[in-house]
Amino acid sequence: MKKRFICALSLLAFAGQTAFADVAITIYNNNRALVKETREVSIKEGVQTLEFDDVAAYVDPTSVLPKFLKDASKIEILEQNYDYDLVSKNKLLSKYIGKTISVIRASDDKRPNISSGTLLSVNGGIVVRSGSKIILEPQGEISLPQLPDGLRLKPTLTWLVSSSIDTENVLDVSYQTSGISWNADYVLAVDDKETFADITGWVTINNQSGTSYDDAKLKLIAGDVNTVSAAPLKSLRYEQKDKVADNEAAFGEKSFYEYHMYELKRKSTIKENEIKQIEFISANKIPVKKTLVFNAADSDNVTVNLEFVNSAANNLGLPLPKGKIRVSKYDADSLEFVGEDLIDHTAKDAAVTVLTGNSFDVKGERIRTNYKSGSSSSEESYKITLKNSKDADVTVNVVEIMQGYSQWKITDNSAKFEKKDSHRIEFLMKVPANSESVVTYTVKYNW
Repeated sequence: MKKRFICALSLLAFAGQTAFADVAITIYNNNRALVKETREVSIKEGVQTLEFDDVAAYVDPTSVLPKFLKDASKIEILEQNYDYDLVSKNKLLSKYIGKTISVIRASDDKRPNISSGTLLSVNGGIVVRSGSKIILEPQGEISLPQLPDGLRLKPTLTWLVSSSIDTENVLDVSYQTSGISWNADYVLAVDDKETFADITGWVTINNQSGTSYDDAKLKLIAGDVNTVSAAPLKSLRYEQKDKVADNEAAFGEKSFYEYHMYELKRKSTIKENEIKQIEFISANKIPVKKTLVFNAADSDNVTVNLEFVNSAANNLGLPLPKGKIRVSKYDADSLEFVGEDLIDHTAKDAAVTVLTGNSFDVKGERIRTNYKSGSSSSEESYKITLKNSKDADVTVNVVEIMQGYSQWKITDNSAKFEKKDSHRIEFLMKVPANSESVVTYTVKYNW
Protein backbone atom coordinates (compact mmCIF):
# COMPACT_ATOMS: atom_id res chain seq x y z
CA MET A 1 0.00 0.00 0.00
CA LYS A 2 1.29 3.45 -0.85
CA LYS A 3 1.96 5.43 2.32
CA ARG A 4 0.01 8.66 2.73
CA PHE A 5 0.38 11.38 5.30
CA ILE A 6 -2.64 12.84 7.05
CA CYS A 7 -3.01 15.16 9.99
CA ALA A 8 -6.14 15.86 11.99
CA LEU A 9 -6.33 19.65 12.25
CA SER A 10 -7.95 21.41 15.16
CA LEU A 11 -9.73 24.47 13.82
CA LEU A 12 -9.28 27.41 16.19
CA ALA A 13 -11.29 30.63 16.08
CA PHE A 14 -9.07 33.65 16.66
CA ALA A 15 -10.39 36.95 17.92
CA GLY A 16 -10.10 39.77 15.42
CA GLN A 17 -9.64 37.61 12.29
CA THR A 18 -9.23 39.93 9.28
CA ALA A 19 -11.26 39.89 6.07
CA PHE A 20 -9.94 41.04 2.70
CA ALA A 21 -10.89 44.53 1.58
CA ASP A 22 -8.35 46.12 -0.75
CA VAL A 23 -4.74 45.71 -1.94
CA ALA A 24 -2.23 47.90 -3.77
CA ILE A 25 1.34 47.09 -4.74
CA THR A 26 4.19 49.31 -5.89
CA ILE A 27 7.00 47.34 -7.56
CA TYR A 28 10.58 48.56 -7.98
CA ASN A 29 13.33 47.52 -10.39
CA ASN A 30 15.50 46.00 -7.65
CA ASN A 31 13.55 42.90 -6.57
CA ARG A 32 11.50 44.84 -4.04
CA ALA A 33 7.91 45.94 -3.63
CA LEU A 34 5.78 47.96 -1.24
CA VAL A 35 2.50 46.21 -0.45
CA LYS A 36 -0.46 48.11 0.99
CA GLU A 37 -3.54 46.26 2.19
CA THR A 38 -6.70 47.28 4.00
CA ARG A 39 -8.84 44.62 5.64
CA GLU A 40 -12.00 44.78 7.71
CA VAL A 41 -11.49 43.66 11.30
CA SER A 42 -13.77 42.96 14.20
CA ILE A 43 -12.24 43.93 17.56
CA LYS A 44 -13.64 43.27 21.01
CA GLU A 45 -12.93 45.24 24.15
CA GLY A 46 -9.88 43.90 25.94
CA VAL A 47 -6.62 42.20 24.94
CA GLN A 48 -6.67 39.88 21.93
CA THR A 49 -4.64 38.53 19.01
CA LEU A 50 -5.23 39.98 15.57
CA GLU A 51 -4.11 37.88 12.60
CA PHE A 52 -3.21 39.10 9.12
CA ASP A 53 -2.45 36.03 7.03
CA ASP A 54 -1.55 35.37 3.40
CA VAL A 55 1.19 38.01 3.36
CA ALA A 56 4.36 37.73 1.27
CA ALA A 57 6.79 35.01 2.35
CA TYR A 58 9.74 37.44 2.05
CA VAL A 59 8.23 40.35 3.97
CA ASP A 60 10.69 42.58 5.81
CA PRO A 61 9.20 42.56 9.33
CA THR A 62 10.97 45.80 10.24
CA SER A 63 9.08 47.61 7.47
CA VAL A 64 5.57 46.66 8.63
CA LEU A 65 3.38 49.67 9.41
CA PRO A 66 -0.14 48.94 10.79
CA LYS A 67 -2.76 51.66 11.13
CA PHE A 68 -6.38 51.55 12.30
CA LEU A 69 -8.56 53.85 10.22
CA LYS A 70 -11.15 54.35 12.97
CA ASP A 71 -10.91 54.89 16.72
CA ALA A 72 -7.09 54.67 16.53
CA SER A 73 -6.67 56.38 19.90
CA LYS A 74 -8.70 53.64 21.60
CA ILE A 75 -6.67 50.71 20.23
CA GLU A 76 -3.11 50.02 21.34
CA ILE A 77 -0.75 47.60 19.60
CA LEU A 78 1.23 45.79 22.30
CA GLU A 79 3.25 43.34 20.17
CA GLN A 80 3.87 42.53 16.54
CA ASN A 81 5.06 39.16 15.23
CA TYR A 82 5.80 37.64 11.85
CA ASP A 83 5.08 33.89 11.83
CA TYR A 84 6.66 32.09 8.89
CA ASP A 85 7.21 28.56 10.25
CA LEU A 86 4.86 26.92 7.75
CA VAL A 87 3.26 23.52 7.84
CA SER A 88 5.14 20.72 6.07
CA LYS A 89 5.40 16.98 6.59
CA ASN A 90 8.85 17.08 8.18
CA LYS A 91 8.07 20.06 10.40
CA LEU A 92 4.87 18.43 11.64
CA LEU A 93 6.62 15.17 12.39
CA SER A 94 9.60 16.87 14.04
CA LYS A 95 7.19 18.45 16.54
CA TYR A 96 6.10 14.93 17.57
CA ILE A 97 9.52 13.37 18.19
CA GLY A 98 9.29 11.58 21.54
CA LYS A 99 5.50 11.61 21.42
CA THR A 100 2.90 9.03 20.45
CA ILE A 101 1.59 8.85 16.89
CA SER A 102 -0.85 6.49 15.21
CA VAL A 103 -0.33 4.46 12.04
CA ILE A 104 -3.47 3.39 10.19
CA ARG A 105 -3.30 0.41 7.84
CA ALA A 106 -6.05 -1.29 5.84
CA SER A 107 -6.70 -4.95 6.71
CA ASP A 108 -7.99 -7.73 4.48
CA ASP A 109 -11.57 -7.08 5.62
CA LYS A 110 -11.06 -3.38 4.76
CA ARG A 111 -11.45 -2.33 8.37
CA PRO A 112 -8.69 -0.01 9.61
CA ASN A 113 -5.88 -1.53 11.65
CA ILE A 114 -4.61 1.17 14.00
CA SER A 115 -1.32 0.85 15.88
CA SER A 116 0.46 3.38 18.07
CA GLY A 117 4.09 4.04 18.85
CA THR A 118 6.63 6.64 19.87
CA LEU A 119 8.18 8.66 17.06
CA LEU A 120 11.97 8.46 17.45
CA SER A 121 13.33 10.19 14.33
CA VAL A 122 12.41 11.71 10.98
CA ASN A 123 15.97 12.25 9.68
CA GLY A 124 16.41 10.13 6.57
CA GLY A 125 13.14 8.32 7.24
CA ILE A 126 10.54 7.67 9.92
CA VAL A 127 11.58 5.58 12.93
CA VAL A 128 8.89 4.43 15.42
CA ARG A 129 9.17 2.36 18.62
CA SER A 130 6.12 0.16 19.22
CA GLY A 131 6.47 -1.92 22.39
CA SER A 132 9.82 -3.68 22.19
CA LYS A 133 10.10 -3.27 18.41
CA ILE A 134 11.81 -0.54 16.38
CA ILE A 135 9.95 -0.01 13.10
CA LEU A 136 11.61 1.71 10.14
CA GLU A 137 9.33 3.45 7.65
CA PRO A 138 6.01 2.10 8.98
CA GLN A 139 3.55 1.39 6.19
CA GLY A 140 0.22 3.18 6.36
CA GLU A 141 -1.28 6.55 7.07
CA ILE A 142 0.27 8.54 9.91
CA SER A 143 -2.28 10.35 12.06
CA LEU A 144 -1.42 13.21 14.41
CA PRO A 145 -3.91 14.37 17.05
CA GLN A 146 -3.61 18.10 16.35
CA LEU A 147 -1.65 20.85 14.65
CA PRO A 148 1.37 21.65 16.85
CA ASP A 149 1.73 25.14 18.24
CA GLY A 150 3.87 27.54 16.25
CA LEU A 151 3.13 26.20 12.76
CA ARG A 152 1.17 28.21 10.21
CA LEU A 153 -0.64 27.31 7.03
CA LYS A 154 0.43 30.66 5.48
CA PRO A 155 2.91 33.41 6.40
CA THR A 156 1.08 35.53 8.96
CA LEU A 157 1.48 38.87 10.69
CA THR A 158 0.00 38.89 14.19
CA TRP A 159 -0.56 41.72 16.62
CA LEU A 160 -1.41 41.63 20.30
CA VAL A 161 -3.82 44.54 20.66
CA SER A 162 -5.64 46.13 23.56
CA SER A 163 -8.92 47.89 22.82
CA SER A 164 -11.09 49.97 25.13
CA ILE A 165 -14.16 49.46 22.89
CA ASP A 166 -15.90 46.97 20.64
CA THR A 167 -15.42 48.14 17.07
CA GLU A 168 -15.90 47.11 13.47
CA ASN A 169 -12.76 48.65 12.07
CA VAL A 170 -10.47 48.79 9.05
CA LEU A 171 -6.79 47.91 9.42
CA ASP A 172 -4.39 49.48 6.92
CA VAL A 173 -1.07 47.62 6.68
CA SER A 174 1.95 48.38 4.51
CA TYR A 175 5.16 46.38 4.27
CA GLN A 176 8.12 45.84 1.99
CA THR A 177 8.91 42.47 0.48
CA SER A 178 11.54 41.00 -1.80
CA GLY A 179 10.93 38.28 -4.35
CA ILE A 180 9.02 40.43 -6.82
CA SER A 181 10.41 42.70 -9.52
CA TRP A 182 9.62 44.21 -12.86
CA ASN A 183 11.47 45.28 -15.95
CA ALA A 184 10.65 46.64 -19.36
CA ASP A 185 10.97 44.65 -22.58
CA TYR A 186 10.78 46.25 -25.99
CA VAL A 187 10.25 44.91 -29.49
CA LEU A 188 11.48 47.12 -32.34
CA ALA A 189 10.35 46.14 -35.86
CA VAL A 190 12.33 47.93 -38.59
CA ASP A 191 11.05 48.31 -42.15
CA ASP A 192 12.92 46.83 -45.10
CA LYS A 193 14.50 50.21 -45.96
CA GLU A 194 15.75 50.68 -42.39
CA THR A 195 14.24 54.17 -42.12
CA PHE A 196 11.20 53.64 -39.88
CA ALA A 197 10.29 51.25 -37.08
CA ASP A 198 7.36 50.23 -34.90
CA ILE A 199 7.94 49.75 -31.18
CA THR A 200 5.99 47.86 -28.53
CA GLY A 201 6.94 48.02 -24.87
CA TRP A 202 5.95 45.42 -22.29
CA VAL A 203 6.05 45.54 -18.51
CA THR A 204 7.28 42.14 -17.30
CA ILE A 205 6.46 41.34 -13.65
CA ASN A 206 8.06 38.31 -11.97
CA ASN A 207 6.34 37.36 -8.73
CA GLN A 208 8.27 34.91 -6.55
CA SER A 209 7.30 36.62 -3.27
CA GLY A 210 5.29 33.70 -1.90
CA THR A 211 1.76 35.06 -2.28
CA SER A 212 -0.71 36.37 -4.85
CA TYR A 213 -2.08 39.90 -5.11
CA ASP A 214 -5.70 39.68 -6.21
CA ASP A 215 -7.41 42.54 -8.01
CA ALA A 216 -4.59 44.89 -7.01
CA LYS A 217 -3.90 48.51 -7.80
CA LEU A 218 -0.55 48.36 -9.56
CA LYS A 219 2.20 50.97 -9.65
CA LEU A 220 5.73 50.62 -11.02
CA ILE A 221 8.72 52.78 -10.07
CA ALA A 222 11.44 53.26 -12.69
CA GLY A 223 14.76 54.46 -11.33
CA ASP A 224 17.71 53.29 -9.28
CA VAL A 225 16.40 53.39 -5.71
CA ASN A 226 19.10 52.97 -3.06
CA THR A 227 18.56 50.21 -0.52
CA VAL A 228 20.75 48.84 2.27
CA SER A 229 21.40 45.41 2.51
CA ALA A 230 16.24 32.76 -8.32
CA ALA A 231 13.55 30.56 -8.23
CA PRO A 232 12.25 28.61 -11.28
CA LEU A 233 9.63 30.34 -13.40
CA LYS A 234 6.47 28.27 -13.48
CA SER A 235 3.95 30.13 -15.60
CA LEU A 236 3.70 32.93 -18.12
CA ARG A 237 0.71 35.17 -18.70
CA TYR A 238 0.28 37.91 -21.24
CA GLU A 239 -2.22 40.73 -20.86
CA GLN A 240 -2.80 43.27 -23.58
CA LYS A 241 -3.75 46.77 -22.61
CA ASP A 242 -7.43 47.71 -22.42
CA LYS A 243 -8.79 48.56 -25.84
CA VAL A 244 -10.49 51.78 -24.83
CA ALA A 245 -12.24 53.95 -27.35
CA ASP A 246 -9.62 56.71 -27.50
CA ASN A 247 -6.70 54.21 -27.55
CA GLU A 248 -5.07 55.76 -24.49
CA ALA A 249 -2.22 53.80 -22.92
CA ALA A 250 -2.87 51.22 -20.22
CA PHE A 251 -0.38 52.99 -17.91
CA GLY A 252 -0.35 56.57 -16.72
CA GLU A 253 3.09 58.09 -16.14
CA LYS A 254 4.32 60.91 -13.92
CA SER A 255 7.47 62.12 -12.22
CA PHE A 256 7.82 60.94 -8.63
CA TYR A 257 10.67 62.15 -6.39
CA GLU A 258 13.70 61.71 -8.71
CA TYR A 259 12.14 58.69 -10.44
CA HIS A 260 9.21 57.95 -12.73
CA MET A 261 6.01 56.22 -11.72
CA TYR A 262 3.79 54.17 -14.01
CA GLU A 263 0.29 53.40 -12.77
CA LEU A 264 -1.95 50.80 -14.39
CA LYS A 265 -5.34 52.34 -15.11
CA ARG A 266 -7.17 49.22 -14.03
CA LYS A 267 -6.73 46.58 -11.37
CA SER A 268 -4.79 43.40 -12.06
CA THR A 269 -4.21 40.06 -10.35
CA ILE A 270 -0.56 39.03 -9.92
CA LYS A 271 -0.41 35.35 -9.08
CA GLU A 272 2.29 33.63 -7.06
CA ASN A 273 5.08 32.07 -9.19
CA GLU A 274 3.91 33.91 -12.29
CA ILE A 275 5.44 36.09 -14.98
CA LYS A 276 2.88 38.62 -16.15
CA GLN A 277 3.33 40.91 -19.13
CA ILE A 278 1.26 44.03 -19.75
CA GLU A 279 1.69 46.26 -22.77
CA PHE A 280 2.53 49.82 -21.74
CA ILE A 281 3.66 51.57 -24.93
CA SER A 282 3.04 51.20 -28.64
CA ALA A 283 4.16 53.55 -31.41
CA ASN A 284 4.44 53.35 -35.20
CA LYS A 285 6.55 55.02 -37.88
CA ILE A 286 9.43 56.04 -35.62
CA PRO A 287 12.29 57.49 -37.70
CA VAL A 288 15.40 55.37 -37.18
CA LYS A 289 18.96 55.61 -38.46
CA LYS A 290 21.38 52.76 -38.89
CA THR A 291 25.01 53.65 -38.12
CA LEU A 292 28.30 51.79 -38.45
CA VAL A 293 30.88 52.53 -35.75
CA PHE A 294 34.53 51.52 -35.49
CA ASN A 295 36.07 52.05 -32.06
CA ALA A 296 39.39 50.24 -31.89
CA ALA A 297 39.59 50.86 -28.14
CA ASP A 298 36.52 48.61 -27.64
CA SER A 299 36.70 46.06 -30.45
CA ASP A 300 38.28 45.12 -33.76
CA ASN A 301 34.80 44.91 -35.28
CA VAL A 302 32.63 47.53 -36.91
CA THR A 303 29.45 47.61 -34.83
CA VAL A 304 25.95 48.12 -36.20
CA ASN A 305 23.64 50.45 -34.29
CA LEU A 306 20.10 51.70 -34.65
CA GLU A 307 19.38 55.19 -33.35
CA PHE A 308 16.13 57.04 -32.67
CA VAL A 309 14.96 59.95 -30.52
CA ASN A 310 12.40 59.43 -27.77
CA SER A 311 10.32 62.46 -28.68
CA ALA A 312 6.66 63.30 -29.20
CA ALA A 313 7.50 64.30 -32.77
CA ASN A 314 8.59 60.69 -33.33
CA ASN A 315 5.32 59.34 -31.81
CA LEU A 316 7.06 58.63 -28.49
CA GLY A 317 7.97 61.08 -25.72
CA LEU A 318 7.20 58.84 -22.73
CA PRO A 319 10.13 58.24 -20.33
CA LEU A 320 11.35 54.73 -21.14
CA PRO A 321 12.33 52.43 -18.25
CA LYS A 322 15.53 50.46 -18.66
CA GLY A 323 15.18 47.02 -20.19
CA LYS A 324 15.99 44.72 -23.07
CA ILE A 325 15.13 45.80 -26.60
CA ARG A 326 14.88 43.16 -29.34
CA VAL A 327 15.22 44.28 -32.94
CA SER A 328 13.74 42.58 -35.99
CA LYS A 329 13.62 43.61 -39.63
CA TYR A 330 11.06 42.94 -42.31
CA ASP A 331 12.22 40.76 -45.18
CA ALA A 332 9.48 40.62 -47.79
CA ASP A 333 6.52 39.30 -45.78
CA SER A 334 8.51 37.92 -42.82
CA LEU A 335 10.05 39.50 -39.75
CA GLU A 336 13.57 38.33 -38.86
CA PHE A 337 15.53 38.87 -35.64
CA VAL A 338 18.70 40.97 -36.10
CA GLY A 339 19.92 41.66 -32.55
CA GLU A 340 19.16 42.87 -29.05
CA ASP A 341 20.60 45.26 -26.51
CA LEU A 342 19.93 46.75 -23.08
CA ILE A 343 18.88 50.37 -22.78
CA ASP A 344 19.12 52.45 -19.62
CA HIS A 345 16.37 54.66 -18.20
CA THR A 346 15.74 57.13 -21.03
CA ALA A 347 14.13 60.52 -20.51
CA LYS A 348 11.81 62.05 -23.07
CA ASP A 349 13.56 63.76 -25.98
CA ALA A 350 16.74 61.76 -25.30
CA ALA A 351 18.48 59.72 -27.99
CA VAL A 352 18.42 55.92 -27.89
CA THR A 353 21.24 53.85 -29.38
CA VAL A 354 20.69 50.13 -29.82
CA LEU A 355 23.69 47.92 -30.56
CA THR A 356 22.41 45.10 -32.78
CA GLY A 357 25.71 43.34 -33.58
CA ASN A 358 28.84 43.45 -35.73
CA SER A 359 28.95 44.04 -39.46
CA PHE A 360 29.76 40.98 -41.55
CA ASP A 361 31.00 42.90 -44.62
CA VAL A 362 32.60 46.01 -43.14
CA LYS A 363 35.81 45.63 -41.14
CA GLY A 364 38.30 47.96 -39.53
CA GLU A 365 41.99 47.82 -38.65
CA ARG A 366 44.02 50.25 -36.56
CA ILE A 367 47.81 50.24 -36.27
CA ARG A 368 50.28 52.60 -34.65
CA THR A 369 52.76 53.68 -37.31
CA ASN A 370 55.08 55.88 -35.27
CA TYR A 371 55.92 56.75 -31.66
CA LYS A 372 58.24 59.37 -30.16
CA SER A 373 58.79 60.08 -26.46
CA GLY A 374 60.51 62.93 -24.63
CA SER A 375 60.84 64.11 -21.05
CA SER A 376 57.54 66.01 -21.05
CA SER A 377 55.85 64.99 -24.27
CA SER A 378 55.15 62.13 -26.64
CA GLU A 379 53.88 61.79 -30.20
CA GLU A 380 51.92 58.92 -31.76
CA SER A 381 50.78 58.31 -35.33
CA TYR A 382 47.98 55.94 -36.35
CA LYS A 383 46.64 54.43 -39.54
CA ILE A 384 43.03 53.23 -39.68
CA THR A 385 41.87 51.11 -42.62
CA LEU A 386 38.20 50.43 -43.33
CA LYS A 387 37.31 47.64 -45.77
CA ASN A 388 33.86 47.41 -47.38
CA SER A 389 32.85 44.14 -49.09
CA LYS A 390 29.30 45.33 -49.80
CA ASP A 391 28.01 46.22 -53.25
CA ALA A 392 26.94 49.60 -51.88
CA ASP A 393 28.80 52.55 -50.38
CA VAL A 394 28.77 52.87 -46.58
CA THR A 395 29.66 55.52 -44.01
CA VAL A 396 31.58 54.54 -40.88
CA ASN A 397 31.93 56.64 -37.76
CA VAL A 398 35.53 56.15 -36.54
CA VAL A 399 35.89 56.83 -32.82
CA GLU A 400 39.30 57.56 -31.28
CA ILE A 401 39.94 58.01 -27.56
CA MET A 402 42.86 60.18 -26.46
CA GLN A 403 44.93 59.52 -23.32
CA GLY A 404 43.12 60.91 -20.30
CA TYR A 405 46.08 61.97 -18.15
CA SER A 406 47.67 64.66 -20.34
CA GLN A 407 47.03 67.53 -22.73
CA TRP A 408 46.81 66.56 -26.38
CA LYS A 409 46.66 68.08 -29.83
CA ILE A 410 46.15 66.61 -33.30
CA THR A 411 49.14 67.83 -35.31
CA ASP A 412 48.40 66.05 -38.58
CA ASN A 413 45.30 64.36 -40.02
CA SER A 414 44.29 63.10 -43.44
CA ALA A 415 40.56 63.64 -42.91
CA LYS A 416 38.36 66.07 -41.07
CA PHE A 417 37.40 65.11 -37.51
CA GLU A 418 35.02 66.40 -34.85
CA LYS A 419 36.03 66.81 -31.23
CA LYS A 420 33.19 65.33 -29.14
CA ASP A 421 34.62 65.94 -25.67
CA SER A 422 37.95 66.37 -23.88
CA HIS A 423 39.21 62.90 -24.88
CA ARG A 424 37.15 61.79 -27.89
CA ILE A 425 37.33 62.59 -31.58
CA GLU A 426 35.33 61.12 -34.47
CA PHE A 427 36.04 60.77 -38.19
CA LEU A 428 33.04 60.27 -40.47
CA MET A 429 34.46 58.13 -43.28
CA LYS A 430 32.81 57.18 -46.57
CA VAL A 431 33.90 53.78 -47.83
CA PRO A 432 33.07 52.92 -51.47
CA ALA A 433 31.52 49.62 -52.43
CA ASN A 434 34.00 46.71 -52.62
CA SER A 435 36.82 49.04 -51.65
CA GLU A 436 38.60 50.54 -48.68
CA SER A 437 39.31 53.93 -47.12
CA VAL A 438 42.25 55.00 -44.97
CA VAL A 439 42.54 57.76 -42.41
CA THR A 440 45.76 58.75 -40.66
CA TYR A 441 46.47 61.17 -37.83
CA THR A 442 49.19 62.18 -35.40
CA VAL A 443 48.58 63.27 -31.83
CA LYS A 444 51.02 65.02 -29.53
CA TYR A 445 50.73 64.70 -25.74
CA ASN A 446 52.24 67.17 -23.24
CA TRP A 447 52.48 66.76 -19.46
